[in-house]
Amino acid sequence: FSVVARDPENGDLGIIVQSKFPAVGSLVPWAEAEIGAIATQAWANVSYGPRGLDFLKSGMNAPEVLDVLLASDEGREHRQVAIVDGKGNVAAHTGDECMDWAGHVVGESYACQGNILAGPKVVEAMSKAFEAEKGDLIDRLFAALKAGQSKGGDRRGMQSAAILVVREGGGYEGGTDRYVDVRVDDHPSPIEELERIFSIYDMTLLSREPSSSLLTIDGDVASRIIQALSKLGYLSTSPGESFGKEDEKALQEYINVNNFENKMREDKTIWKSVLDYLLDDAGLA
Repeated sequence: FSVVARDPENGDLGIIVQSKFPAVGSLVPWAEAEIGAIATQAWANVSYGPRGLDFLKSGMNAPEVLDVLLASDEGREHRQVAIVDGKGNVAAHTGDECMDWAGHVVGESYACQGNILAGPKVVEAMSKAFEAEKGDLIDRLFAALKAGQSKGGDRRGMQSAAILVVREGGGYEGGTDRYVDVRVDDHPSPIEELERIFSIYDMTLLSREPSSSLLTIDGDVASRIIQALSKLGYLSTSPGESFGKEDEKALQEYINVNNFENKMREDKTIWKSVLDYLLDDAGLA
């Protein structure tokens, strides 16, 4: 089961998916910034992904692309596909031969769909959660996927999950449009694992944390940082009463080692996400 969506605020396009199938992220999600996002599943015709994006780039909208893809596919009744284009138009198809329960819900700039599900309650819950979540597209995608799983999800179980969000110049150093590209190929709890890995990806590459999450390094916060850095071997001297230059240097080293330069601060503050990660790393959470 999956969600395809466009963020009307900034134009981000994305897909999130979970399945009782290995490496679902290599098959289902396809997207290109400002062009569209496509989820192809069930007895998936993977060519729907690249071909669909090409049709969107040619000027077709989502419903037109869906019609063209299905018209040329004799196995259309075994396919499930959802498309959102760069303007927010949405189209979805669930073939009559898709394994029960199979179906989809189309909303404004998004679609939720799945097959071999516990029932229609799965996509209904996904739709409600997507619309209720007030965060950005990433938050809304995760909320929808978790809601679907809470209603039974794929009735065969869980195995893999993936999230793909594209934004013009949103990739590493602006080199690609892959703003978020995280996959869990084989895991007993793939949605939880996807969230865990994404939280590290988020800290390393994105800048989504609100300024309200900045903590001043003094008092108890300073003491806990020093204790954690000492336990992890970044400080060789006995912890002092205040956060000094050696402590600051050790924290910077820890941040560099863990690739959190995106979260580096020079104003005696620390992001809550970094503090939480540090304390967990040191076994002090």
